[in-house]
Amino acid sequence: MAGEASPAPLLIACALGIERLALRAAGGAGPGIRGTVVRTGMGPRAAERTVARVLAEPASTGAAVLATGFCAGLVPGMHPGDLVVAEETRDPRGGVACVGTDLLVRELVRLAPGRAVHTGPLTGSDHVVRGPGRAALRATGAIAVDMESAATLLCAVRTGARAVAAVRVVVDAPEHELVRIGTVRGGISAFRVLRSVLPAFLEWHRSLPLPRR
Repeated sequence: MAGEASPAPLLIACALGIERLALRAAGGAGPGIRGTVVRTGMGPRAAERTVARVLAEPASTGAAVLATGFCAGLVPGMHPGDLVVAEETRDPRGGVACVGTDLLVRELVRLAPGRAVHTGPLTGSDHVVRGPGRAALRATGAIAVDMESAATLLCAVRTGARAVAAVRVVVDAPEHELVRIGTVRGGISAFRVLRSVLPAFLEWHRSLPLPRR
């Protein structure tokens, strides 16, 4: 109908080619969804630079932003393929509260039966964290760490009011540290889980009181 407002689009940000491949293998955005999956590159600077550029485009006005991909678990007992729904993201510059986390948890439990879904703070790092570094981050209350989510969400909210969230798949954990993501069993498991959960991101987007254009 002419003049009818349309929902703001959805921007899904991931860092690695293998993460984008998993999301693309899951299929399109779905009816009524103007969604974009963007590969930012590794690290907080690359994530912030890419997200700022995409959000500056007119087609991205008011876009909801969801950061996703793989992460390192910090809590003993986590396993590759577990899911992390961030209640907030943190880095040295500050924290960002996520929205719609309860809905995301429900959808992820439905889409990935048998996989543990953890909720709590997701912290950012500018390097791969291993061994004692994980224990230090765990002491801050964080349950998982990655290099891009905090920078992505901080950039997103600084450019305008919008819905933001972060969902990560554990690729390694304190008892399951991995050397290379794509060549080990844990990485394959994480890839399969990420490929299965795109519908949860789309349902999150549909269900939020999104800004209107």
